[in-house]
Amino acid sequence: MTVRAGREFLAIPGPTTMPDEVLQAMHRPALDIYSAEMVELTESLLRDLSKLFSTKGNSYIYIANGHGAWEATLSNVLSRGDKVLVLESGRFAIGWGLAASAMGAEVEVLKGDWRRAIRPAEVEERLRRDKEHAIKAILAVQVDTASGAYNDIEAIGKAIKASGHPALFMVDTVASLGCMPFEMDAWGIDVAMSGSQKGLMTPPGLGFVAANARAQEVHKCANLRTPYWDWTERGGTEHYRKYAGTAPVHLLFALRKAIDMLTAEGLENAHLRHRLLAEAVRRAVAVWAEGQVLGFNITEPSERSNTVTTVTMNGHDPAALQRYCKEKCGVVLGTGIGDLQGQAFRIAHMGHVNAPMILGTLGVVEVALNALGIPHGKGGTEAAIEWLGESVGAD
Repeated sequence: MTVRAGREFLAIPGPTTMPDEVLQAMHRPALDIYSAEMVELTESLLRDLSKLFSTKGNSYIYIANGHGAWEATLSNVLSRGDKVLVLESGRFAIGWGLAASAMGAEVEVLKGDWRRAIRPAEVEERLRRDKEHAIKAILAVQVDTASGAYNDIEAIGKAIKASGHPALFMVDTVASLGCMPFEMDAWGIDVAMSGSQKGLMTPPGLGFVAANARAQEVHKCANLRTPYWDWTERGGTEHYRKYAGTAPVHLLFALRKAIDMLTAEGLENAHLRHRLLAEAVRRAVAVWAEGQVLGFNITEPSERSNTVTTVTMNGHDPAALQRYCKEKCGVVLGTGIGDLQGQAFRIAHMGHVNAPMILGTLGVVEVALNALGIPHGKGGTEAAIEWLGESVGAD
C-alpha cells in the first residue's frame, strides 16, 4: 500500500520544481532568431542577470550546466600554469578546482572540511604569505549543496582586500542566486557564475557568468581562451555571437518568465521566503536530532544555508528513508554525495517552494522515521509549523 498518488514533490537540490508558468512559457512556436524580438529577449535577460548578480559588469549566457560555466570563468581569465587557490567547504569548490587543474592551472586547496564554512581569517593569512603574488585567482562557492555549508562571501571579500592581494575573487552562486543576498560589486567579487536549474526555476541547460572590469582586463592576456567560452567573441556585434551560434530559444523563454516571477515577488521577499522556509526545516531537524540518530552536517548554525539542509544519520541507512519517502509517499529527498555518500540525506528548500511544500516534505520524513522505527525526537513538523506561525504575520 502506498499514498503516493498525485504530484511528486521534489526536495532535491536541483533540478528544482519548475513553476507551471515557466513550463507554459516554453510551449510556443520557435522564434525567428534573426528578429528584433530575439535581440530584445537576449538584451533583457543580460540586463536582468547583471541585476541578479548585483553588478555593473557584463553578463554572459552559455548553453551549459554549472560545470560548463566553471570552464567559462576559468578559460577567460587564466593562462596555462597560473596558480589558483581553492577554498574548501565541501565538494563543489573542489570540483571547480579539478576543472582548473585539467585545463592547465596549478591548484592549491586551502584545506577546510565538510562540516564547516570557509574561515575568512585563514584566507587572509594564506594570501599574506604569498609575497610574490603567485596566486592569480581564488575560487569559492556561496553555498555547497553537498555539505550544506553557507560561506560568508562578503567577509571573505573583505579578508582578500585586507591582505592587499591582487588575485581575482571568483564565486559560484549556482545554489544561491535568486534565493539569498549576493552583491557582486559591493563584496569585491570579480567573476561570478550560476546555473538555471536551482533558484532560477528554469530547466537545466543554461549557465551564467558575470565579470567586472578588472576581470575583463585580465581576460585580454589569458591564453586558455577558446572560441566557445570567449568573452571577446561573445561581445561581437552580430547577435548569434552572444550564444556562439544558435540561441537556446525555448530555454530563454523559460528564463524570461522565471525572472519575471522573481521580479514580481520582489527579490528581497524571495530571500526572506527562503530564510523562513529554511529555518522551518532546521527547527524540524533540531527536534529529530534529539533521538541521537539524525543531526546537522554543518555544526555551526550561522553556517547552514538557506537553500539546502544536509542531514546526517548515525547507525541507520539514509537510502531506506529515501526509498520510503519516494515509493510510499511521493517525496524525493536528495542523497548524500561525496564524503557523505551513504551517511546523509538532503532536504532542498530553494526556488519554486512554499510553506505547504516544505511542511508536506517534513511531514513525510516524520512518517518515514516512524514507519522505519528510526529513533528521533517527536514533534519536528510541529516545531516547523510553530516557527512559521510566529514568523509569517496575519496582516
